[in-house]
Amino acid sequence: MEVLNQLINAVDQNPETILVMRQQTEQRLPSHQHDKAQLLLVYGGIAYLQTNERDFYIPSNHYIWIPKNYPHNLMFNTQDLYIINIYFPDGRSSGFYDELGIYPVSKLLSEMLAFSETWQGDYYQGSWEFEFMTTLKKLLSKENLKKFSIQLPTTDDQRLNAIIDNLRNRLNENLSLEETAKLSGMSVRSLTRLFQTKLRTTFVQHVKMLRIIRAMELIKDSDLNMTEIAYEVGYSNIAAFSNNFRQLTNMRPTQFKAQRIFQKSALIPFQKD
Repeated sequence: MEVLNQLINAVDQNPETILVMRQQTEQRLPSHQHDKAQLLLVYGGIAYLQTNERDFYIPSNHYIWIPKNYPHNLMFNTQDLYIINIYFPDGRSSGFYDELGIYPVSKLLSEMLAFSETWQGDYYQGSWEFEFMTTLKKLLSKENLKKFSIQLPTTDDQRLNAIIDNLRNRLNENLSLEETAKLSGMSVRSLTRLFQTKLRTTFVQHVKMLRIIRAMELIKDSDLNMTEIAYEVGYSNIAAFSNNFRQLTNMRPTQFKAQRIFQKSALIPFQKD
């Protein structure tokens, strides 16, 4: 809790400043919130952001906008992940800035971040750095980018979580609602209702999400080709795999693999404990 208090104090102790932080800290903390809104940029891997309602997946070269006082917890397990956090004071804005959302880093935003690559700490109103980052923030809502939609609803229902864990371990198999219900000792109707009431999604949609999330991890962390990855996550048709991947991520698997990642030299090395 001491580290958590230190982070919250660092973020909120100067309410009127814009704070830039490049340390990997939030992945070690329990759910928390702060009075400033947060722009969290991810490079080099996949980060996982937990909220009270959903788990969000943030791939490389994407950012997530977190409104002020929004409980969250960041997690990741890849060593080549780089993160930039920019905390903004309350600007009394609405619409885009009131909603949590994940978006790709555009070329313009990437260039602005590269320009400010050495910035760290608090920047006060009246400084040109403050004005620069205020402009960066205003840019986010003007780009009209499509949200990245990989997210999984969460539940505290232990029976359903056990079913999902089993599905996650068998993604390369032909998973059906009927067989899953039988293995779980439930009727098809009961299992369907369980997904709808606890997760507000369907069995088929949840399995699709699990498969694409696993595919993202394999694209990032393995040497398998796209056909092998498609089979590994349960697709016998590479076209169907590519179409479903694009439907959920707004890009083809090959685009996801080839997307440009910030060079390591463009970032301040993270401090290690």
